[in-house]
Amino acid sequence: MKPRDQIFQLKIPSSRKNIHLVEEFFRSTNKSFNLPDEKLHALLVSVTEAVNNGIIHGNKNDESKYVTLISSMRGKTLTVKIQDEGEGFTPSSVANPLQEENLLNTGGRGVFLMKAFMQSVKYNAKGNEVTMVMKL
Repeated sequence: MKPRDQIFQLKIPSSRKNIHLVEEFFRSTNKSFNLPDEKLHALLVSVTEAVNNGIIHGNKNDESKYVTLISSMRGKTLTVKIQDEGEGFTPSSVANPLQEENLLNTGGRGVFLMKAFMQSVKYNAKGNEVTMVMKL
């Protein structure tokens, strides 16, 4: 028999003031997922970065547009999808924050952090949905 996925969803208007809802959502769902503290921290950093990108770059801070998060757990694999309503982007166009000319930039580290903390980070063809996987 296949294990059932535990699925949780959150949909927030595109305003940075709603970012706190993301942490509250994952702290609440963690009662089911039971992630160790270091994994929960890595997840919160990664998801917060992705949601911020969706709000700011994807939806252009337009509160009539939403960022949707869907998290699911199957066995020891946590998958999180974050989708915005924007036009998308090309992930390969994001500058490497470790290159000397980018070291002092105040932004541009979100995708890098997501890739550092998660086992897999993939975008849909349009570039407005990211799927991140964490193995436990």
